[in-house]
Amino acid sequence: MKRYPVFLVTLYVACELIANITAGKLTLIGEFVVPAAVYIFTVSYTLLDLINRTLGKEEAQRVVKGAFLANVLLALYVTFAIYLPSPGFWQGQEAFVKTLANTPRITLASLTAYYISSNVDIILYHLLKDKVVFWVRILASNSVSLLVDTLVFITLAFAGLMPLLTLIKGQYLIKLATTIVTIPLIYLTKIFQKEKDIPYPLNN
Repeated sequence: MKRYPVFLVTLYVACELIANITAGKLTLIGEFVVPAAVYIFTVSYTLLDLINRTLGKEEAQRVVKGAFLANVLLALYVTFAIYLPSPGFWQGQEAFVKTLANTPRITLASLTAYYISSNVDIILYHLLKDKVVFWVRILASNSVSLLVDTLVFITLAFAGLMPLLTLIKGQYLIKLATTIVTIPLIYLTKIFQKEKDIPYPLNN
């Protein structure tokens, strides 16, 4: 009987929320400018593949829906917190707003891209089941789903405002590199299922 991977699911949802909170910080990697959220957001896709493998396609889709609702709640509560009255002696309102507030367009783009790309990842991973080894499934599903996420988010968020191809290229390359680095996380499956439930990760 499979054990429900509470820690894995919690870690996945945490990564999604952390990504949204840190999205306002820009980082410079070589010639590419990308949000700080890119790195941990990419890790979440490898975690989603582990959830998919451990629990199956349908349960992975339920987890994505739960994380989506958690992100919606975060966005709503941050907006609520911004408009709450604060005491006169508190000087942090401007910094709080600048750090955590996103425009409605950015929020909508982020949520839409996340939901579409996560489901693409789940479906593609499922289609590759029993066809290629585990780590190849992760690379293949992440490579496609992260491209979908990048295309959808940047198009919805910045069309008409910034050069899209430059933004898409930078973010996708950084996400792809991060995916490769996260491959060792496949060994976490040994923690969440008994050895008899699933074969050794590199062999399946």
